[in-house]
Order: sequence, then C-alpha cells, then structure tokens
Amino acid sequence: MGRIFEVRKHTMFARWNRMAKQFARIAKDITMAVKSGGADPAGNPALRRVIQNARAVNMPKDKIEAAIKRASGRDAALYQQVLYEAYAPHGVALLVETATDNPTRTVAAVRNIVTKNGGNLATSGSVAFLFKHMGVFRLDPAGIDQDDLELYLIDHGLEEMGESTGEKGEPQLVIRGAFADFGKLQEALEARGMTPLSAEHEYICAAPTELPEEQAQEALALIDKLEQDDDVQRVFHTLA
Repeated sequence: MGRIFEVRKHTMFARWNRMAKQFARIAKDITMAVKSGGADPAGNPALRRVIQNARAVNMPKDKIEAAIKRASGRDAALYQQVLYEAYAPHGVALLVETATDNPTRTVAAVRNIVTKNGGNLATSGSVAFLFKHMGVFRLDPAGIDQDDLELYLIDHGLEEMGESTGEKGEPQLVIRGAFADFGKLQEALEARGMTPLSAEHEYICAAPTELPEEQAQEALALIDKLEQDDDVQRVFHTLA
C-alpha cells in the first residue's frame, strides 16, 4: 500500500509541476502579447490566440485576467524571445525557445544544462535549417466538413491538414501553414466562427532522427531538463 501511495504521489506532483510550467509559459506569452498589442483581446489577435491556448490547458479565468492585468502594469517584466540552437546526445538537433528578461542569465543556464547532459550549444543557423517554422492550429473535428474547410483554407495559406490525437487521447484536426501566413489562417478560421483548441507557432522537423531506445532516452533526459528551466518556453527536436 505504501508503494502504491508513493507512485500516486509522484504522479500527482509530476502532473502539478507540468501544469504549473504550462501556466507560467502562458503568463509570459500574455505579457508579451499585451506589451505588443494592448490588453483588449478584441483588438489584439495575438492576445486572443494566447487566451485560447490558456483555456486549452485549463488555466482558470481568474488567472488569465490577473496575468493580463499584471502585463498592463508599468512594472511588468519586459520579456524577449530568444531561440538557441543545440545538439543533444547522439546528434539530436534542438531548438530551445526562451522568453527572458535577462538573456545573459538564460544563455548561461541553457549552456549549463546542455553540456552537463552530454550535448553542446550550436552556432546560429547550424540547426535551424532542419526545421520549418509553421503556424499550427488544433480544432475539435466534430461537425467539421474537412474537405470543405481544406478548400477554403488553401486560399489563406494552408499547407497541411490532418487528424491527430491530443494529450488525453481526444481527436484533433491539425492545420498547418507557413508562419508568415499565421495571421491569415487565424482570420480565416475566425471568419468561419471556428475557435481553435490551440494556436501556436511550432518548428516542425523535416528529417527525424531514429535512435535505439537507450540512446533516445539520453536525448529525452536532456530535453526534459531544459523544459524544467524557468526561462525555457518550449524545446523542439529532431528525435523521431
């Protein structure tokens, strides 16, 4: 019984830590969106998108509103997005997306994590070419005529559309387009009255790296360490 309790407690803490990290990432995204476009979602598409993403991870409404209020204050932190390129063990390429108010601190932390876990930072441009920067929208496919939607979105920048499953096993319709067309796709979906489950920019790997299980776990261990850092928003990788 004691062992079962310990396992459940570990699972609970892992879930809580993951949720806390998601909320922290969303709060930074809200701050950057408000600083760039104002606190009114009606006139700020970036903020509308972040609010949708906040709801997708079940961030409470009061926390969303509090984050917008903080971001509107004069003392709100000024975050900037910085992208670092690196290699994990066994040649797995990484793009480490950060949001930081102190790039000197952040690059030191990223370098420390990478080198201590068998990887190395890469020079600018040596990894990025392995990824395609895309806007990615996820929708509930229920009631959607996919053929009709695909024909409609092709004129607004659609490059890929297909079904996938979410973290909880729920079906999702995934729409991808070049990042330069992100706004066009968002406006096209809004014009149809469609509210995405989430809307993000992502770096999509063009050539995945196949590794044996043991080597893959070494690369994943480094990725996990990076994702735990407070300044790291997301880590994109080439591991299959």
